[in-house]
Amino acid sequence: MSEAALADLKARGFQGLRVVADVHGEAEAFARAIDGAKSDKLFVLQLGDLTDHGPDSPETLRLMFGLLDGRRGRFLLGNHDHKLRRALSGQRVSVKRERLGLTLDQLRAAKDGERLAERALTEIAAAPAWLRLRDWVFVHGGFHPRMLVTPPPADAGAKKPDPLVSRALFGEVTGRMQPDGFPERVHFWVDRIPAGMTVHCGHDRRSTDGRPFVQAGAQGGSAVFLDTGAGKGGHLSWVDLAW
Repeated sequence: MSEAALADLKARGFQGLRVVADVHGEAEAFARAIDGAKSDKLFVLQLGDLTDHGPDSPETLRLMFGLLDGRRGRFLLGNHDHKLRRALSGQRVSVKRERLGLTLDQLRAAKDGERLAERALTEIAAAPAWLRLRDWVFVHGGFHPRMLVTPPPADAGAKKPDPLVSRALFGEVTGRMQPDGFPERVHFWVDRIPAGMTVHCGHDRRSTDGRPFVQAGAQGGSAVFLDTGAGKGGHLSWVDLAW
């Protein structure tokens, strides 16, 4: 997010950001987050993974598109968003019934499902893979120092991820699979966050007490893991940041 973009948000009366974690189809909770942000004059920045798992991915998309149309929010590219676009564009992807399969079924059942799918193709293609605003970095999966000096590709959501976008979408993985079927993840990238900087991310549900998990890094920076399990038996979390 450039200084010009920040100046525009300030000029339009926004007092800060509401940074919202992975929604995963929990539209009702997302609506509450949006309503509160409007009342408090906060711009909504959602960290990716809008759909899958939860009860109402179509409504989640409607809410996000409404934020985009009203210039009151934007979302980052998450790995579930990227996979949804690939499926909607006809590419071959693995479809697990309780994840992407659920979203596709919900879209087929929605009266405006075709229109939502068409809009998702466009918006996911253009979603930024990371954003930096002064001493804050926002990314779905994991940080890399190159994100401090490299703008995200304009079409990251429409093509195969390069190594930097892969870090943004999937975090840092070992290449091994865990017994639960998910990739083994590590977080050495936290130690590469420079002093004074804070990375806000989703993707990993690291919280053990229902609150966002904060990890300090070796260089003096820190990471805030906001995913607290929305759509997967937990709840939706967010953090408000003043300019």
